[in-house]
Amino acid sequence: MTDYTPVDCGLRSEYELAVMHRQILRLIWRDFDGELRTETVQPEELRSRHHEEFLLVSGEGHKEREIRLDHILHFEQA
Repeated sequence: MTDYTPVDCGLRSEYELAVMHRQILRLIWRDFDGELRTETVQPEELRSRHHEEFLLVSGEGHKEREIRLDHILHFEQA
């Protein structure tokens, strides 16, 4: 069982558009340890796994990571 909370379809569509248009985003999210993170990232793709959705991003140093969509608190175009 997962504690994932599905995100609004409109919000998911905004992430899809950011991926398609290769928009650089400034994200604020909580990582799995509960730490608040802020980073400017390049969204690469949306993924689903075990009924959870993730945004695959590349960030500082081209390091790739997955961010669970319901952990993202805010995003804006950088």
